[in-house]
Amino acid sequence: MAIRRICITGEPVLHQRAQEVTEFDDNLRELVQDMYETMDKAPGVGLAAPQIGVGLRVFVYDYADDDGNERRGVVINPELSIGEVSTEPADEDTEIEGCLSVPGERFPLKRAETAVLTGVDLDQQPVRIEADGWFARIFQHEFDHLDGTLYVNRLAEPWQEISQDIIADNGWGKPGLSWLPGKDKLEA
Repeated sequence: MAIRRICITGEPVLHQRAQEVTEFDDNLRELVQDMYETMDKAPGVGLAAPQIGVGLRVFVYDYADDDGNERRGVVINPELSIGEVSTEPADEDTEIEGCLSVPGERFPLKRAETAVLTGVDLDQQPVRIEADGWFARIFQHEFDHLDGTLYVNRLAEPWQEISQDIIADNGWGKPGLSWLPGKDKLEA
């Protein structure tokens, strides 16, 4: 198993819809194990396969709620239904989001407070999770990755323009850029 390089915005695999998983084999198990190790080392609360350059509909997550309940898992070929998204502006203190593919940056983004995630696990057993709050936000963020959308693409102004300026200033937004958790120094 290995820690994989995380693609930075601009890498084509991040900006296109990932393909359905059709083969549940040792290669998929190895991919998922690598995703867990990469997410843990980054560190992150979720990681989608496109973020490590693999255009498949797979993501892993690891989130402990306010009561200390650990929620860790993988969802393959997910579907997501979400609750209503408020039209109020995102709160700059409580609705801040970040992304390992836009490393070190965080911006306010309005998301639905609830989500229902379905899919399968590595053994092709059904997965169904009802989530709220930050757990729902994680699912929405990772699911977006599978459809080729980064959270910065969803930002309202002035954050959309600010994020695009930061991406340009960092020289991101083009193919071939990545970072290796545990090796490359990035400001968080």
